[in-house]
Amino acid sequence: MLRFAYPGFLWGLIFVPVFLLLFYSVSRWKKRAFGLLGDKKIVILMTPEVSFSRPWLKFVLFAIAYAFMVVGIADPQIGSKVEEEKRKGADLMILLDVSNSMLSQDMPPNRLENAKQAIAQLVDNLHSDRVGIIVFAGEAYVQLPMTTDYSAAKLFLNTINTNMVPTQGTAIGAAIDMGMRSFDFKDGTGKAMIIITDGENHEDDAVAATRHAAEQDVMVNVIGMGSAEGAPIPIFQNGKQVGFHTDSAGHTVISKLNEEMCKEITAAGNGVYVRATNANTGLNIVMGQVGKVQRKTIDSKTFKDFEDRFQVFLGFAFLLLIIEFFISSRKSLRLSSLKLFEVKKL
Repeated sequence: MLRFAYPGFLWGLIFVPVFLLLFYSVSRWKKRAFGLLGDKKIVILMTPEVSFSRPWLKFVLFAIAYAFMVVGIADPQIGSKVEEEKRKGADLMILLDVSNSMLSQDMPPNRLENAKQAIAQLVDNLHSDRVGIIVFAGEAYVQLPMTTDYSAAKLFLNTINTNMVPTQGTAIGAAIDMGMRSFDFKDGTGKAMIIITDGENHEDDAVAATRHAAEQDVMVNVIGMGSAEGAPIPIFQNGKQVGFHTDSAGHTVISKLNEEMCKEITAAGNGVYVRATNANTGLNIVMGQVGKVQRKTIDSKTFKDFEDRFQVFLGFAFLLLIIEFFISSRKSLRLSSLKLFEVKKL
């Protein structure tokens, strides 16, 4: 297995065709200028030391040396030892509430940003588990299918906002059903869900959906975002807050954490409920519960030891540069006078 320790340096190879184009342009200009001096045969006789082939030879040596030097700096490495290691993993689906109420600022800067930070910390602590993300408001959508690519998970996480689900509301039950459809129950791995929400479920029977999940040995945990006192739901236009949501009577809507709903869901789903605060999201408690999920042993082969090979490329590059340095751009009159292959007539 071949890899590069610093692959970014390989972009330096794009300069090779640039060098070729510049050298070709300069060579053509010199040739035209040489032709303007007079008759070509006479000019050649007057400039016996001028060579048109040696500069090309020097350039080819330089270009190859440059390419080898770039590859050497990128540090090519070869996997020299293959070890089979056993990993244990489970499937973890994160259900994130992106309804407008998650913009309430009783957890500065708002509930949604605190939830995203909690998920980022969770992903950083994962090792062999697969993780997926479902976003929901009035409807539920799979934002990230099950994967062990934690970098991709954090990348998708950064794009989450309250505008990505067109239908407003809080359909926790629909999100749980979507999570169940996203699991692969044939692989035998343990499965769990973490719902991050303010608990204001207005659309469906979340408890019934949780019971259905528990019947298939899926643990459902909840992290509650918000406060019991609640906070108004801000309205943003062009990135600026312009007011707060109001009801039909013109009164400001106050969004409160519905802890009773959160507790009912976890009771039905054999999980734990934790209320998040600015200082603590309760992630450790939830992950401790998730750690009880049965994990399947996975056999995988990985290259454990990698040996550097930059020395070979840099050494060859310096050798070519030394050869290029000692090759003169002009002809050697002493060598040209030696007519080794001239046939004399008797």
